[in-house]
Amino acid sequence: MARTTRRRLLQVSGTGAIAAGTGGLAGILASGRAPAFAQGTSLHWLRWNDFVPAGDEHLRKVALPAAEKALGIKIILESIGGNDLAPRTTAAIQSKAGADIIMGFNSTCQLYSESLADVSDVCEPIGSSQGGFYDAIKANNFDGTKWLAVPHMFGPGMNVYRKSWFDEVGVTSFPDTWDEYRAAGKKLKAKGHPIGQTLGHTFGDAPGFAYAYMWSWGGKEVEPDGKTVAINSKETLESVKFMTAFWKEALDEGGLAWDDSSNNRAFLSGTIASTLNGASIYIEGRRKPAQYQTEDGKAMADDMRHAPNPKGPAGRVHFHGTQSNMLMGYSKNQKAAKDFLRWVHTPENYGPWFRVEKGFASGPTKSWENDPMWKDDPVMLPFKDTAATARATGYAGRPTQKAAEVLNKYIVVDMYAKAVQGMPAEDCVKWAEAELKKVYSV
Repeated sequence: MARTTRRRLLQVSGTGAIAAGTGGLAGILASGRAPAFAQGTSLHWLRWNDFVPAGDEHLRKVALPAAEKALGIKIILESIGGNDLAPRTTAAIQSKAGADIIMGFNSTCQLYSESLADVSDVCEPIGSSQGGFYDAIKANNFDGTKWLAVPHMFGPGMNVYRKSWFDEVGVTSFPDTWDEYRAAGKKLKAKGHPIGQTLGHTFGDAPGFAYAYMWSWGGKEVEPDGKTVAINSKETLESVKFMTAFWKEALDEGGLAWDDSSNNRAFLSGTIASTLNGASIYIEGRRKPAQYQTEDGKAMADDMRHAPNPKGPAGRVHFHGTQSNMLMGYSKNQKAAKDFLRWVHTPENYGPWFRVEKGFASGPTKSWENDPMWKDDPVMLPFKDTAATARATGYAGRPTQKAAEVLNKYIVVDMYAKAVQGMPAEDCVKWAEAELKKVYSV
């Protein structure tokens, strides 16, 4: 590609080929030509192994070749296990070398805020043109002054359950409260079909379950000032006591050792009756109906339904996992990376990937609630607008760097894990309070 000087670029922009002052995606689209990046420019994008394999396949075979053609750069996509992203990110920051763009979960970017590029110039136009970002995903990626990462998706968690098994124990609709869920789970476990959930150190399902459960009882990490540790409360204590009995009576107690794929395997093998998860279990069942069948030889996916979390004393709350793309401060390809992230989030480029995900990934902005994809399958409809019920870590404060550290250390998850393993509820809450005070330096 011929090299273009800054002087020449400005001259060309005067002819209308590239919008003056914008460069970026607007200029690319206006000119119909790839930007003049340095010869051999490449981007390294590090992200997880998608729980919907078709999503990764779309990126590799369709989206990235199109981006390379449009932008005139080489894009190297590397996929690894979700639990491996945090150590890879830390190592890259310490060595100041590694992927240009790295996927982050939830409020991960708050932990690395000093090592990330400001991507406000990418995020603000996306939000303003697509109905605005949801509150929780903005809270995770915005520090109050600037955007630390570009939100990519919500991974909403809903309860997937075997309708026929619930019907067999006289529960014809998914339980509305935790008390009702415990009662149903006790009957199901007695028939060999327990509820399945993880309380292990795994990035998605464990905090997604534990945080939302605590909030639904009225528990919280800190007060609204974001500093005063507030987890040692009557509400939190009651939630721990209930969890201890709930776990023993209704759940597969092996869940303490599960990672984010364990409940998928358990559900699809017919071991558990219900679990809080993304849509990946249903999507996989629908993709392989001959492999995943019910006891009477029918497609298991036809027996699956989705429902929101049960209500607690403080209502119904969700902690939906979010994903973002962090542009690393050490990257020498800042402009190319920003142009790529803008390209990804134009509706014509994001839309096909979003539809391949079939609801496992919900868009980060509100406009995606109106996508025709949601009309394809009524079993997926509960995921459509669930992002509006999401809450971010650090509640009742905001997801600061300290809240991200609490999440990364699995303190809330471990509070419940210790309880179901036999530690008295009062001691579990006091332990969590002490650990939070270490983080918040109280």
